[in-house]
Amino acid sequence: MTMSIPPRVSPGISPEISVVIPCRNEEANAALIAAAVIAQLEQVSDSFDIIFIDNASTDRTVAIIREMCAADPRIRLIVNTRNFGQMRSPTHAIFEASGDAVIAMCADFQDSPELLPRFVERWRAGVDIVLGVREKEKSTFLFGSLRRLFYAISRKVGEYPIIPNATGFGLYDRKVVRTIAAMKEPEPFFRGMLVETGYSTEIIPYPRPGRLRGLSNNNFFTLLDFALSGLASSSKNLIRLPFFVAGFCGVLTGLTILAALIAAVVGTPATPWLIAGAVELQFALLFGFLGLIGDQVRLTSERTRGTPLVVERERVNFPQDY
Repeated sequence: MTMSIPPRVSPGISPEISVVIPCRNEEANAALIAAAVIAQLEQVSDSFDIIFIDNASTDRTVAIIREMCAADPRIRLIVNTRNFGQMRSPTHAIFEASGDAVIAMCADFQDSPELLPRFVERWRAGVDIVLGVREKEKSTFLFGSLRRLFYAISRKVGEYPIIPNATGFGLYDRKVVRTIAAMKEPEPFFRGMLVETGYSTEIIPYPRPGRLRGLSNNNFFTLLDFALSGLASSSKNLIRLPFFVAGFCGVLTGLTILAALIAAVVGTPATPWLIAGAVELQFALLFGFLGLIGDQVRLTSERTRGTPLVVERERVNFPQDY
């Protein structure tokens, strides 16, 4: 494969814009998405690079990207030693990007390259985070229902509001990336962490098409794992839920004992009320201890983070000090 595009990123010099594209088995899309991104960004900048991060592809994806790297120094490649999942791998590449702004997008054209100039325009106008938000997307009834349930639960228990239908496709200022990297989250739910930073955010709605080519790497179980990790990382309330159950059981115990006293005063049997109160008290103590243990686990996790997001096998086209 040959690409007759003159290099515009000098070794050792940070580009204005870095585009991160995670991939796994994207041999049908890799060259096309690179060409599309280059065509769009050349309209607005003469200083950018594209970073592909491969998550253990079993097809020719890595070989195709290596050929592109040989033809164009603006294209770079990180190859993971194994599949580290769809949360850790893209985030690692975002942290490794050196652009003043970082754009994250998928390789299958569901994230429209035509939006990139608009992202850059809004960033240059002073917006720290510019997110593409899908207006509509073809989906099965099951996946659509689960997606709505995920956002409903997130709104109820989350520490901060997750932007509905934002997949992470967007542009992030360098200071936003640095802030998220400093959190050292081992399972980074990036779209939630963006909101957590509190930086200025603008959304741009767009119709999200289906995949251009190839098969999706997502299935029910990978999406379920993603949703559970997102809920766990964006909410302490889930861990503290046993405390609320314990409080409810405690109040119920008090009411039951009060009912037993009333029963004794009016001359009706109080024993069933006392037995029920004893059972409710046991549940209150049990969930109270579970809440304490859960909160200790949370604190321990926050204090001992240090697991690398991915382990790299190789890098292509990265300067020595990159």
